[in-house]
Amino acid sequence: MEVTNDNGCSWLKDLPSRTNIKTLQSNEDCEWLIVGAGYTGLSAARKLAQLYSDKKIILIDAQLAGEGASGRNSGYLVDTTLNDGFTSNKELNNYKKKADIYKLGINVVKKFINEHQVECDWNECGKYFASSRLEDKKILTNFSDTLIKLGFEHNLLSKDELSKKLGTDFYNTALHTKGGILLHPGKLVRAMIDILPKNVCLYENSHLLTWNKTKDIISCEFKNGKINTKKIIFATNGFLKSLGIKSNYNFPITLTASMTRTLTDDEFKSIGQPKEWGVLPVRPMGATIRMTKDRRILIRNTAEVNNPYKMSKSELNKRSVNQKMGIKKRFPQLPDDIIKSSWSGIVSRTRNSSQIFEKIDQNVFAAGCYNGSGIGVGTLFGEQIAIKACNENSKEIEIIEKRNKPTWLPPQPFLNLGVKTRLIYERLRARSEI
Repeated sequence: MEVTNDNGCSWLKDLPSRTNIKTLQSNEDCEWLIVGAGYTGLSAARKLAQLYSDKKIILIDAQLAGEGASGRNSGYLVDTTLNDGFTSNKELNNYKKKADIYKLGINVVKKFINEHQVECDWNECGKYFASSRLEDKKILTNFSDTLIKLGFEHNLLSKDELSKKLGTDFYNTALHTKGGILLHPGKLVRAMIDILPKNVCLYENSHLLTWNKTKDIISCEFKNGKINTKKIIFATNGFLKSLGIKSNYNFPITLTASMTRTLTDDEFKSIGQPKEWGVLPVRPMGATIRMTKDRRILIRNTAEVNNPYKMSKSELNKRSVNQKMGIKKRFPQLPDDIIKSSWSGIVSRTRNSSQIFEKIDQNVFAAGCYNGSGIGVGTLFGEQIAIKACNENSKEIEIIEKRNKPTWLPPQPFLNLGVKTRLIYERLRARSEI
């Protein structure tokens, strides 16, 4: 089934239109095929092209490159997380393994930006974990203890301090971590597309129908052509399951978000003219909120089991009502019609919030399932899965391999029933934070 994205994402609308978009229209042979042209696939293609400048590398995507989850997320490059899916980080050693991977992810993105002089609104302002509920201060105090043990610079904030920094008195307690980075995800992923090496052939709007492996050749069928390759890397993240990749270990979740127009001078003054900031929820189903560099407010406050291939305009409009309510809760002085656009996107989850990074079969590799931390981890995993696919090793791979592996999931319909039930439970717990 083909992916049909809505076209309302503000991040993507900020970008100039691309030209010379190629769709697969014939049969091809190549040394390497990478399926999925988001952060992971683009990073893998870039690394392979560096290692094998004389080999033909094909990068293919079912939609436009970078316009899936990579260009649709909230733009957080995370150093730490409080909520990883449906689990809490009670074991310090396991949390450190995740934090080590996040650090590597920040480093690899920073290296790319410096090397190619990328302008993506990079802001090392950290991020807030915030709640309107005073009782959540206990959660943040416990989290602070964990961060102290791991050496992360952070501080707890009161309601008055938050009000001055965020321009809203909605929140009563928060913890600020200083290592997180905010950026424009559309600009970052577009830069990755623009600098692809010459020996990488990019095909877009080309949906993979079936694939099979016969001896040393992997045959991939598309609507208008066929690709035979010696090695393949699957980098489709939320759509790994639909391609039969680790299908009992990952599942997609649909998120929706909205962004306002740019605030007027008077509107911006009415909320105290705050500097750019980003808030993540203390409770898993609470709202993610950002004040962008150019004075827009982004809100993401829905997560559900939904058809991952398409969300209709009418369905999206219903979700945007929740986002309007969330903005009005925090900024009641702003007008009702301030939302300019809304969009949906897919994240990939595992049961224990770990990532997929492995050899599936001889010459078949996969990386994905980032549980909401795809900017840094996705870029890192793309580069490193390319190295792994070349039968090489690195210090980064050694750190990645230390993580807990994804755990098995129950079959359908039990999986969807369980996920839906958990989402409803978490939504009820976080209803004041929507």
